[in-house]
Amino acid sequence: MTAMPWVERWAGMIPSHGRVLDLACGGGRHAVYLAARGHAVDAVDIDLALSEPVRDTAGVNWHQYDLETRSWPFAVGAYQGAVVTNYLHRPLFPHLIAALAPGGVLVYATFSMGQEVYGRPRNPSHLLMPGELLEAVRGRMRIVAYEDVLEGGETPARVQRLCAIKN
Repeated sequence: MTAMPWVERWAGMIPSHGRVLDLACGGGRHAVYLAARGHAVDAVDIDLALSEPVRDTAGVNWHQYDLETRSWPFAVGAYQGAVVTNYLHRPLFPHLIAALAPGGVLVYATFSMGQEVYGRPRNPSHLLMPGELLEAVRGRMRIVAYEDVLEGGETPARVQRLCAIKN
């Protein structure tokens, strides 16, 4: 279980030993990776079953929580970093940014329009519009890196990726 290359590339931007939120953590690969880098990680997902094999990882606090139907549980300014991959629920953008302390780093990567041609997800509510990640942080964060690309390989994927620092 390895971290996504985009996360590996930008994780060093997160302040050393900072508290990190891994939103929609799935199997926990990014939580484990970030904890190994010395961060205290809050890993949250609607279902923690996939993370069972790594649940004993030191430095990771696991939270089973439905972020789409319940209120946002994380304090304003509590995190020096946040990682979100392969997940999109637009109403969370303002909460996610607010949870970052000034200088906090957001590393985000998920599917965008055009992905429906290559596979799941196909539902437009789970696909970013062109430039949507940039618009979500505009005026509140400084963009370090952004991509809107079609990845090749066995299973092509249309994705947007962002690394940004909170003002």
